[in-house]
Amino acid sequence: MEFLRNARQTYPDASHHCYAYIIGSNMGIMRYSDDGEPGGTAGLPIMEVLRRGKICNCVAVVTRYFGGILLGTGGLHRAYTQSCAEAVRASGTGIMEETDSLLCETPYSLWDKVRHALSSLPVRLVHSEYSSSVTFTLEVRSRDTEMVTRELTRISNAQILILPDRTEYVIWETAPEEA
Repeated sequence: MEFLRNARQTYPDASHHCYAYIIGSNMGIMRYSDDGEPGGTAGLPIMEVLRRGKICNCVAVVTRYFGGILLGTGGLHRAYTQSCAEAVRASGTGIMEETDSLLCETPYSLWDKVRHALSSLPVRLVHSEYSSSVTFTLEVRSRDTEMVTRELTRISNAQILILPDRTEYVIWETAPEEA
């Protein structure tokens, strides 16, 4: 609801802020609003785009300005469906996964070897800093943390320091084979 309030505050002169949201991986909570448009012509089409795309834990708001031309119920349905579908395509989808942030430090002499290993491991290099050694931060899906730690320790002959920082849910882009 806060996201919707922000949209309304950002575009206060818009005619309609129609929305839909789905909460829960089982899609257990679904709500939508036509925000003054004829019943079923705005919020429901937005909801259907999310539902068909199996998109959950997401809210979509389509903001519309009345331009003086009446679209009719079919036109409104198409406009809201296309707007939401284009927004989903443009933003992409991903999976929220429990993710560990790891603080790492390695000697310069091993950095090329470590960096090469990182390119084939399921990690994201978030930050790196070069001083007397190379310090860097990785994001790793929690389910992969043990394997990544083991592999980095192996390739560095245990000369890498790896410290857990925090765990949170982060969006990971959906790979084509996962979609």
